[in-house]
Amino acid sequence: MNIKKELERFLAEDYSHNDVTSEILSNKKITATIVSRQSGIVAGVNYAKQIFSIKKCKVQIIKDDGSMIKPNQPVLRISGPAKSILSCERTALNLLSRMSGIATSTSALVKQVRAVSKKTDLYSTRKTAPGLRFFDKEAVQIGGGKKHRITLADMIMIKDNHIASEGSLTELILRARKKSKVFEVEVDTFSDAILAASLGVPIIMLDNFTPQMIKKTITNLEKMGLRKNIRLEASGGINLQNIREFAKTGVDMISVGSITNSPKAIDFSLEI
Repeated sequence: MNIKKELERFLAEDYSHNDVTSEILSNKKITATIVSRQSGIVAGVNYAKQIFSIKKCKVQIIKDDGSMIKPNQPVLRISGPAKSILSCERTALNLLSRMSGIATSTSALVKQVRAVSKKTDLYSTRKTAPGLRFFDKEAVQIGGGKKHRITLADMIMIKDNHIASEGSLTELILRARKKSKVFEVEVDTFSDAILAASLGVPIIMLDNFTPQMIKKTITNLEKMGLRKNIRLEASGGINLQNIREFAKTGVDMISVGSITNSPKAIDFSLEI
């Protein structure tokens, strides 16, 4: 991905080249500071810097990505023509707010997982805002999570609708094995989990399994001598309140869609 072109696209969406309000300003040069209004994990400062740099502004990063922030802390300092700074203010703040919200939510979930398991990692999903997936996934990584698949081309993942379309889980697994050594299968029953494992599926997503169902699956895989060869992913209905119980089961991966499909933004403001 060409990051600069993406950021220019964001600016073009807001018609920053034709900011009719900024046009009535003089050519005065100013200094402005982006300040946090909430506590959280900051993410996206490098992209916010690039947005202002596109408009020929000078930017100093005060808080690096991944840093803890508190209310009223400065994050970025920008200097340049008032017209330039104000024409991209909202674009930069929007991206910074969204990415920081995702990183903050991710960090909170990772802390819960780490409290009970050192081997389980938190993963994002493809439930992202259209056009923002790269930045959403970057924010997850800044918050301590992992990206998983970014696009459909990254890895074969056989899901329920693929199975419904073809009518045979076994046949799809056999086709996938011919194409790749690494692929994933989503299952929603104990019997399908055991079937997938017996057919050599390297990654199995246990979709909407309760922690008790996951433990039962792991116990049976261990009895069959298959557990060591498989990465297990828990997914579906996992949140801050119950994620510890899922991490305690011994799964390798936990995926949570809410961190990117409905993030709560962190509030920032730009002050001259």
